[in-house]
Amino acid sequence: MRPSGWHSYLRSGDEKPRITRNLLKRVMAYAGAYRSHLVGMLLLIMATSGLSLLSPLIVRDLIDRTIPAKDTQRLLYLSLALLALPALKGAMRVVERRLNTTVGEGVIFDLRSALFSKFQQMPLSFFTHTKVGEMTSRLNNDVIGAQNAISNTIVNMLTDLVQAVAVFIVMATIEWRLTLISVVILPLFILAARALGGRLRDAARQQMEANSGMNALINETLNIGGALLVKLFGQQSTESDLFRERAGKVRDLGIARAVYGSVFFVIIGLLSAVGTALVYGFGGYQVILERLTIGTIVALGSYLGMLYSSLQSLANAPVEFSTSVVSFERVFEVLDLPVEIEEKENAIDLKDIAGQIHFEHVWFEYDDDPKDLLNEVRRFGSDNDSRVGIADDEIPDMGAEDEHPASQARKTALRDIDFLIPSGQLTALVGPSGAGKTTITYLIPRLYDPTRGRILIDGHDLRDVTLKSLSDQIGMVTQETYMFHDSIYANLLFARPDASQTEIIEAAQAANIHDFISDLPDKYKTVVGERGYRLSGGEKQRIALARVILKDPRILILDEATSNLDSQSEALIQEALKRVMAGRTSLVIAHRLSTILAADQILVLNRGKIAEHGTHQELLDIKGIYANLYQTQFR
Repeated sequence: MRPSGWHSYLRSGDEKPRITRNLLKRVMAYAGAYRSHLVGMLLLIMATSGLSLLSPLIVRDLIDRTIPAKDTQRLLYLSLALLALPALKGAMRVVERRLNTTVGEGVIFDLRSALFSKFQQMPLSFFTHTKVGEMTSRLNNDVIGAQNAISNTIVNMLTDLVQAVAVFIVMATIEWRLTLISVVILPLFILAARALGGRLRDAARQQMEANSGMNALINETLNIGGALLVKLFGQQSTESDLFRERAGKVRDLGIARAVYGSVFFVIIGLLSAVGTALVYGFGGYQVILERLTIGTIVALGSYLGMLYSSLQSLANAPVEFSTSVVSFERVFEVLDLPVEIEEKENAIDLKDIAGQIHFEHVWFEYDDDPKDLLNEVRRFGSDNDSRVGIADDEIPDMGAEDEHPASQARKTALRDIDFLIPSGQLTALVGPSGAGKTTITYLIPRLYDPTRGRILIDGHDLRDVTLKSLSDQIGMVTQETYMFHDSIYANLLFARPDASQTEIIEAAQAANIHDFISDLPDKYKTVVGERGYRLSGGEKQRIALARVILKDPRILILDEATSNLDSQSEALIQEALKRVMAGRTSLVIAHRLSTILAADQILVLNRGKIAEHGTHQELLDIKGIYANLYQTQFR
């Protein structure tokens, strides 16, 4: 069993939510968007609270006056009033509920939209270090918890406060001595809330974090890639045991939270019983002495239940609010993450470009320990949640990177990369695995920014152009083709949502995939499955090529790996590539000799540097790294 690291997040339960003025202003800003709904709810709350005060007065009148006087007409009117009041209050509560739900669902929508948009702005490095389950947890559990603060907690606090004040005033006008006795126990409510409120809040925080860890495991192991890996290595029982451990933590924390809540409400209930006993005891004695009527005691008893119910809710409100604030903190943590790949305010649009690409002394270093991540990633990071744990002192010291020239492992991915690709020409990247080829292709569409140096397209620094116009000019086919769990038609349409059916078919024909699609039972409506796993590697690559053709970019970036393809698929792809690259500036990570021979220039990378460059024959004549690769790999 691998270490799960739950002790780490359990310690985090000691953290207290920092309810600052700025935090409250941000929380209330989301409520401000629904100001009219909240005002309407407040008016309805005051109206229903006022109607609730009438019932005990009617009952007192029935007991003390109407029934002893045998006034049947008054009895009829009061009975009808007792029937009409709940009906009227019910109608008001339906309207109030609609307003409340509109606010709650609106806040959920606003928060989810803001979170999803923020995730879309994050750099690729964020997604390589962040678990999908953690992001899902923020979009689901935390958003719902956050909206609870606005649509439920704040509304309930207002309702209880209005009702408690109104009931107290009415009780004081009826019998001030009994009213004072009833509120004597109020400090005990506050003490109980402070004693157990902190534990309830911490249990809620820990349960959120436990849910995040469980969601992360679900997303890792139940996607098609994770499921395949688990089955191939026969680790089903191990993964089930780990899931049981994480789900068990969620269960245990849920039980603890429920127990703390039950104890809290039991204590509050006992305190209410003390107050009720005092009021009825003293009030009953006053009735015996004929200083009070029975109807007055009954009315005060009804008001007492309403008062203690409101006080009980008010005592619990700070706990509920601080629990909801934990969710807001986790949502704001995402919204406050800095955007690494930013667009300048005065960025220009790339239009009608020729497609010249120039790398000027580019250096790049991957950040192995990024700071701008979600807290859960650190909490459930490699130290605590690794599938195969190994301590730092157990890793053998292999020395500095420069002492092992045969290895491609290094801290700096690219070193002083300087080259020019003229518009319309084909440049091939070759070199050992890990030499930096893919990193170069990721820098052109600004998936990352260079650590030093700059990259220009037609003389424009990539940092000076808009991200959308840059994306429009670049078409990229990666080695691992990703497809949505949708139809082939929808996956193609993703490249250009306004494309016509004719344009889609023409793109598929150019990519040599139309005939295959036409032979399928559902043709273009065929669902490709999770990540396109219902298709072969060659079929996915040709659909990816069709998607790029439909986009019609000026610059083409390809990782043309075909090691997993049969000869027929490879031949179809090669033919399609000739059509795709015609007239475009192309940068290709070359895995086949035909592409190398067709290249206008070849860049040979080794350990993050351009070791050699030239044409195929020029590099063979040098008899260096390329000549060796040619003999061992391409021939």
